[in-house]
Amino acid sequence: MSYSFDIIGIAPVLQFFNHQQRLETKRDRSQAYLGSYCCTLDAFIKATEAVHRKPDWDWDAIVGTIVSFWLSQEKDVSHWRKQFAAVGDQNLLVARVVNYDCLRHEFETLFDG
Repeated sequence: MSYSFDIIGIAPVLQFFNHQQRLETKRDRSQAYLGSYCCTLDAFIKATEAVHRKPDWDWDAIVGTIVSFWLSQEKDVSHWRKQFAAVGDQNLLVARVVNYDCLRHEFETLFDG
């Protein structure tokens, strides 16, 4: 399986958890969202442990993808670190993990019906 990781924004804590409750109920989904109270590699790795109804993915490979992102996207990390520092305590930095195999399957099923 191949995975992608990207920091996608900042959200209020309550909004993020409501999103988790509503949309992440299926284990066979193609995406998972990670929320962190700080912009560090360790925080996002730890956030993988808190994924609601964790899909049956290779989470070691996902951690490798997160590390690779952190090492190769220094400008993005720096940008989000600055943005996040400016918004206050009631927010989370949000990232998305995508499982490309599951995403491809979701697209293929759109055309089956």
